[in-house]
Amino acid sequence: MKDKRVLYVSSEVVPYLPETEISSMSFEAPRMVNKAGGQIRIFMPRYGNINERRHQLHEVIRLSGINLVINDLDMPLIIKVASIPKERIQVYFIDNEEYFKRKATFLNDSGELFSDNDERAIFFAKGVVETVKKLNWSPDIIHVHGWLAGLLPLYLKTLYKDEPLFSESKIVTSIYETGFEGTLNKKMLNKIEFDGIDPKASAHLKNPDYHALSLTAIEHSDALIKGSKVLPKSIDDACEKSGKPLLSYHPIDDFEDAYIDFYQTKVLK
Repeated sequence: MKDKRVLYVSSEVVPYLPETEISSMSFEAPRMVNKAGGQIRIFMPRYGNINERRHQLHEVIRLSGINLVINDLDMPLIIKVASIPKERIQVYFIDNEEYFKRKATFLNDSGELFSDNDERAIFFAKGVVETVKKLNWSPDIIHVHGWLAGLLPLYLKTLYKDEPLFSESKIVTSIYETGFEGTLNKKMLNKIEFDGIDPKASAHLKNPDYHALSLTAIEHSDALIKGSKVLPKSIDDACEKSGKPLLSYHPIDDFEDAYIDFYQTKVLK
């Protein structure tokens, strides 16, 4: 992996959020590539329950300051950055006061999904792309983790398909058992189509539940990894039938060789 550029985009990463299957792998995989001589960038949302003082987040003025249009509204994009202690790894945080100031990740105090989680996912996907464009950093691999990041493959293959920076990038999505109950905002599809995305490309999102987001990510990725030992059967079947390079589940204490081999022989072939 020496000198290969890998962009990690995740809905959660330790040490900024509690340890989960997703947040732990979203830290360990970049650390592995970093140790193997690769170049990495990590992106995640700047949720309001991340302690900015403790983790020493600071705004990057040269990257901030543009507006992203979400459903006909201009939403300011703020970019913050922090370094993971002892790892010499930088993490970029996508921020916006309207979407990410609240002191929670996905659920309100009643345990219900935030009604604007759909817009937060759209903002995050577009924010990552626009920031990487400003960095002028062309990744060889874009590795996606977690459902809030799950729209990135769709946007890269549609709205940004002609962007030269990503013309050679391969999208890998890790599919996890951890999702959410219920559905996101039923108007999500309209908001995606507002961006000029062909309705056929986002057809699964007519009923925007976890299954639909997973199928959309699978359809628009170049390769897939089973991030959990057990996946919902319909999602597992979709992975198996996709015809795309597929890496079976490997536990976090025994994944490094398998991931490196998969990157090198299946994704970058």
